[in-house]
Amino acid sequence: MGRRSACFYTIFKRHKRSKKLEQVPLMEVPTPSMINGFQSQKPNDLSSEKSSNTSNIIDNHNFSNGLHSWRADHCDAFLSVEETTAKSCSHHVVVTNRTQNWQGLEQDITHKISLGSTYTVCARVGVSGTHLHCDADIIASLKLEYQHSGPKYLNISRTNVCKEKWENLEGTFMLSDKPDRVVFYLEGPAPGVNILIESVLVLCHGKISPCGYADEGNIILNPEFEDGVNNWSGRGCKIVVHESMGNGTILPKFGKFFASTSERTQSWNGIQQDISEKVQRKWAYEVTAFVRIFGNNITSSTVRATLWVQTPDSREHYVGIANALATDKDWVLLKGKFLLNGLQSKVVIYLEGPPSGTDILVDGLMVKHAKKTPPSPPPFIECPDYGVNIITNSNLSDGTNGWFPLGNCVLSVVTGSPHILPPAARDTLGPHEPLSGRCVHTTNRTQTWMGPAQMITDKVKLFVTYQISAWVRLGPGATGPQNVNVALGVDSQWVNGGQVEINDANQWHEVCGSFRIEKQAAKVMVYIQGPSPGISFKVAGLQIFAVDRQARFRHLKRQTDKIRKQDVTLKFSNPDSSGMHHTMVIVKQIQNSFPVGSCISRSNIDNEDFVAFLVKIFNWAVFGNELKWYWTESQKGNLNYQDADDLLKLCDDNNISARGHCIFWDVDNTIQDWVKNLNKTDLAAAVQNRLTSLLNRYKGKFKHYDVNNEMLHGSFYPDRLGPDTRANMFKTANQLDPSATLFVNDYVEDGCDTRSTPEKYMSQILDLQQQGAPVGGIGIQGHIDSPVGPIVCSALDKLGILGLPIWFTELDVSSVNEHIRADDLEVMFHEAYAHPAVEGIMIWGFWELFMSRENSHLVNAEGDINEAGNRLLELKKEWLSHSHGHVDDEGEFMFRGFPGTYEVIVVKDSKKTVKKFVVERGDLPLVVPINP
Repeated sequence: MGRRSACFYTIFKRHKRSKKLEQVPLMEVPTPSMINGFQSQKPNDLSSEKSSNTSNIIDNHNFSNGLHSWRADHCDAFLSVEETTAKSCSHHVVVTNRTQNWQGLEQDITHKISLGSTYTVCARVGVSGTHLHCDADIIASLKLEYQHSGPKYLNISRTNVCKEKWENLEGTFMLSDKPDRVVFYLEGPAPGVNILIESVLVLCHGKISPCGYADEGNIILNPEFEDGVNNWSGRGCKIVVHESMGNGTILPKFGKFFASTSERTQSWNGIQQDISEKVQRKWAYEVTAFVRIFGNNITSSTVRATLWVQTPDSREHYVGIANALATDKDWVLLKGKFLLNGLQSKVVIYLEGPPSGTDILVDGLMVKHAKKTPPSPPPFIECPDYGVNIITNSNLSDGTNGWFPLGNCVLSVVTGSPHILPPAARDTLGPHEPLSGRCVHTTNRTQTWMGPAQMITDKVKLFVTYQISAWVRLGPGATGPQNVNVALGVDSQWVNGGQVEINDANQWHEVCGSFRIEKQAAKVMVYIQGPSPGISFKVAGLQIFAVDRQARFRHLKRQTDKIRKQDVTLKFSNPDSSGMHHTMVIVKQIQNSFPVGSCISRSNIDNEDFVAFLVKIFNWAVFGNELKWYWTESQKGNLNYQDADDLLKLCDDNNISARGHCIFWDVDNTIQDWVKNLNKTDLAAAVQNRLTSLLNRYKGKFKHYDVNNEMLHGSFYPDRLGPDTRANMFKTANQLDPSATLFVNDYVEDGCDTRSTPEKYMSQILDLQQQGAPVGGIGIQGHIDSPVGPIVCSALDKLGILGLPIWFTELDVSSVNEHIRADDLEVMFHEAYAHPAVEGIMIWGFWELFMSRENSHLVNAEGDINEAGNRLLELKKEWLSHSHGHVDDEGEFMFRGFPGTYEVIVVKDSKKTVKKFVVERGDLPLVVPINP
């Protein structure tokens, strides 16, 4: 469902030595300081001081009529007539028993707001309470409700208040579109802190032009530097405005001027602007700028747009917005989006990135409320020809017709190849005619990319998922492992269609994979490449065919019913069993107990819409970064568990189980510098301290731990501490928290990474077990593109042989078209749920702008659920069992259902009785006694 948007034009600047907010004079709007006597008058007297051309839209503004027209939102409020330290009025309201920052006092002003009118807020506020240690921010906000979408929130302004002091809260706002309901409220301090309010005025000044900003809503002031460096500053460096540079070779992209940095000594030095009072929480903003670099003999370097954010409780964090490879030759577009989930006391946008001594040049920086991207329509796919091989002359009955050598290698046709399809193709296609036994032999290779090729431009359809399968074999003389890759050249882009690592030149090996093209290409070529120069290879039975996902889904649904559902008998224990005969019974499953979870981060939980979706859909969670060592101890001895504590509390409060990800990460570029610089003895001690600190603190809190992440892709710890290090990590973790299941975690599922095949993963697990490591589960990450069910299932089958529970731990899929993304997601969920070895699915996030990959979100940035998100909701409904009928002669009612929580409605003699029961997972039929 679409959400209407409202535009607000409010500009503030903060004085360097004062917390007071003053409006920048870009438009003729009266500011609070223009209201005669406001600074010196008591709020009770303000009504007599209103200008003749203003009107107060707040009822009972000074609480002379108690709390009439006001409402405390999820907290309590009362009128206090006690003397205060400030003694500025005889009574005020105390808002107390607050458990959330957003709780406060509110008033509905829906019917008093006019479009295009400017409103000035003038409030007199204070704070109190035993939980208040120093000062707190109070915020004036609007809640904007729309009939067909969720609410939006606008922070008007804020002020910092010290205990036992009254402060003025002043700000201005204007609405350019009318919500169905508008609520004004005061919020902000930490839970436990009381808000004190003497009076509130919201003054209307009539309509003005809704053109508060230049550049159609750009919140950046002086974006083209026509006013010099006004509103800009250097972040650790100097900034200069130019008409040209480089003896006139560098000119502005727009207008007359551009800016550059100078004297940069750190990569984070750059140009910045404070946008604290201009960004609204839960709004998506688009950032664009044109950038280039200059000097230091650097011809290209990455320029990044970043936010520095400080929260009301003085936490700091950084938000990466966008990056672009800038050059010294021309202006390059830098473009990205950001969204702030919670309340922020300070927000600064800046450019950074190039090495020290290199100047950053910028022109036309813009930050605007992002336009909503319309939902993508379902792609029209005409005659996909599922299962039909698009390779010409694949059986080589016509020699090498249709094939050509890529490079100056030589192709010939020889015999002696397998007559059966490779296993992955057989799994998808089913019974198939035998192969010819002929193969392409490639010789005289002088480059790794040389091999047989075909043009398939006219045969590939957009948004269709294609599976690739072939037999490959190395020629004589190959030494050591060799990669063979089926690749696609899509215009100038290389696409991986699958690869295999071969150590034995005397056998045929299967190479398989998949691909999808989502943008019309002028040229699509498939070719086989990879072995070292001089090594010949053979290719047989190359198949590229469109995959029929719906046929696979039908099979998987039947499989799911077999392995996930149980026979359940409801046994009605009525003294008069004959009286239950033919009684109507309605069984409804309320919740499926199969674990389905999501990745979350600390900033996410400041967004109540995010939390609502999380709690509604998921019963497990995993933290994206907040438990990783580089997060909890970025500097030696400086421990930060607060973010993880906050996330764990949210999980505990909402009955969500949590996975611990991760204790260690074996990939070199994920290790903190201070850890890398330790000698062997100190590193061993640091590893032990990490285990002890983390697992003692959270003993019994996390049901799973990923002990050492991605051990197939890195070996930092065993390289420095010895080959038994990994097993010792598992042993120590088990000793410290025996209740947690200890997992390995890696990506092995798509056939595109020769370092991490299921076979190598199995070998690693068996090796750990032989060393005594208590490996309790197998984590498959699942960052996958264009998934093909049988390929995924094959990996699960191989790993399932070990008898350990398998979890998808970081699942995400990506497509620019949300319908295709939904299809990909459905493939992965169906394959997982239909496989007996899989015991849980964790997706790697769901909210746009907070995903590790673009075009993988299920919920758009401002809260609209897209087609992929709706598909997940449909699957959750599909995995609920319902039944109805009558009690039989034995006082029983039988059905098959998924494990989880149920309610049974018993209708007898026009009376309805509702009971709840739980179906636990098991292999044997279950009898559930019901006492109606």
